[in-house]
Amino acid sequence: MANSIYPPYPPPLTAEQTEYLFTTLKDWTIAHGLAVRPAPGFVSKEQDPSGVLATTAPVTLFPSLFPRSCFDEALSIQELYNEFYSRVARDERWLEGIVNELIGVDDFIANLWRIHLEVKREGYVQDLSLGLFRSDYMVHINDEGSDKKLQIKQVEFNTIASSFGGLAWEVSTLHKYLLSVDAYPGGPKTVPMHGNLATSNSVPGLAAGLAVAHKTYEPSNEFNRLCVIFLVQDPERNVFDQRHLEYALLAQHGIRSFRLPWQRILQDTEMTAKRTLVYRPPHLPDLPCEVSTIYFRAGYSPDEYKSEQDWTARLHLERSRAIKCPTVLTQLAGCKKVQQVLATPGKPPRRFMCDGERLAKLMQTFMPMYPMDDGEAGQEGKRLALDPESANRYVLKPQREGGGNNVYRKKIPEFLKSIPESHWPAWILMEMIEPPALRNAILRNGEIQEGGVIGELGVYGACLWRSGTGEEGQGEILRNFEAGYLLRTKGDQSEEGGVAAGFGAVDSCCLVDL
Repeated sequence: MANSIYPPYPPPLTAEQTEYLFTTLKDWTIAHGLAVRPAPGFVSKEQDPSGVLATTAPVTLFPSLFPRSCFDEALSIQELYNEFYSRVARDERWLEGIVNELIGVDDFIANLWRIHLEVKREGYVQDLSLGLFRSDYMVHINDEGSDKKLQIKQVEFNTIASSFGGLAWEVSTLHKYLLSVDAYPGGPKTVPMHGNLATSNSVPGLAAGLAVAHKTYEPSNEFNRLCVIFLVQDPERNVFDQRHLEYALLAQHGIRSFRLPWQRILQDTEMTAKRTLVYRPPHLPDLPCEVSTIYFRAGYSPDEYKSEQDWTARLHLERSRAIKCPTVLTQLAGCKKVQQVLATPGKPPRRFMCDGERLAKLMQTFMPMYPMDDGEAGQEGKRLALDPESANRYVLKPQREGGGNNVYRKKIPEFLKSIPESHWPAWILMEMIEPPALRNAILRNGEIQEGGVIGELGVYGACLWRSGTGEEGQGEILRNFEAGYLLRTKGDQSEEGGVAAGFGAVDSCCLVDL
């Protein structure tokens, strides 16, 4: 981590001010659904057998400082990233080359590709795809040259189950409320907050993306009702984050949605001869509903595919006429190997964006990444990863979503030596982003933890496109827009930033000019 570039922050509080802030915050969060189901280690199943309890989601007491220029840049390029990854997802031939490098070392990637090939042989019946994306960044201090330059650098690009849009919307509202009721004491030496707290429009933005897909879908007219399916894990601690999107979809667009647990796909859905997907709610089995759009908040982790039946269920959905968010190809476009190939030094990905100026804007956010294979770039990656001194500047990432799987810095050489070298190509090596030092306080499980923190900015985007009939990115984008932001903040001793994984907290931005 680099030295701090920020003014002193957060402001010091008296015991009475801390108590007022804490009380006001915890009541507001529960009243407004800024909450999660408690972790089993916090509240046991015996204490809550019906699963009715909720607790405040891990949240920062103060909005974290964030450079205004970096924030504006991240939001301004989201539409470019949406377009870029929609082109990657449409380029089957290029993706096939990536997948072929991984099939021998990653069964999960191999099985996803197998599903695509099975549906392709039968013939796809839906050429519309929806992406609710999130591009994650950190502020990086570039020490090269005489001036220290602030840059945003991409951590990863998420193409499936981009979570926390519901809570991000709430926490930006929370921090503005706390400011309005004098929970943040002002003074001549404190950072000015009025007019500098950035609102996140993630709930209306993501709901609008789902609504666009729903309204573009061409119904079969065989059924009287049309719905959106939220495909979810069960149990789901992060249920309130998802519920905010469900409620907005109904309140703002009049669109009904249902929650379908991953384990019940085959029990609760069926397909007509024309491959229209039909959902029969267990509580209303005589009122079937045609599914316009499937929003995946499950199905992103290998751990969810416990048997061949789970793969059969995924194939069942992919075969259907429902618009998928995402399709299998779009999910594959988000794997770390794709990110590595796009960000390998000296190999600009002009295949997906010919406009040099627009491509340069994206490439400015890339950190150097290397494969761990036998190619020229892979040999350089291995050299950097096995040398303890150079490895200290890198993170090793697998083709996995959901957090908790990365290997950091000095642990990399030992980890690589512990697995067969034939498995190394399933990993990619990325240069570490060096963010400026910052302080904040996090409320988690009723306890306040203060100290050094690191912020990770995620920008949401919605993109609906038609794939066309070609294999190299043919088709057209129908709608494309930025859809709000998420700030996740973690203690600077924690390498992982996933809130659901228990390491970080949801946050919002207090923008500063540096």
